[in-house]
Amino acid sequence: MLNQTVLVGRIVQTPELRETENGKKVTHVTLAVPRSFKNANGEYDTDFISCVMWKGVAESTVEYCKQGDLVGIKGRIQSRQYETEDDQKRQLVEVVAEKVTFLSSKPKEEQAS
Repeated sequence: MLNQTVLVGRIVQTPELRETENGKKVTHVTLAVPRSFKNANGEYDTDFISCVMWKGVAESTVEYCKQGDLVGIKGRIQSRQYETEDDQKRQLVEVVAEKVTFLSSKPKEEQAS
């Protein structure tokens, strides 16, 4: 069996480092990944993929990345269930990042807007 994924996209929102009750460092990012083909209207759609990073990967991502930065993520797909405050069961699919490669920052003139 194999569960491995590689993504290249832009960070949607500047990541923030959090700490779990157990003291583990974690951050979540949403990665905007454009599709490699055009839709029926001749436009490229974009997928927004939820990614989670733990420990050192989380710390370095928060330290070096911000909204708009282009990153490569290597990791695995994970699904988990959780309950909402009103006791409804939900399922979440996310990428657990094992390695993050910092590819480029957003140009300065685009950062101001």
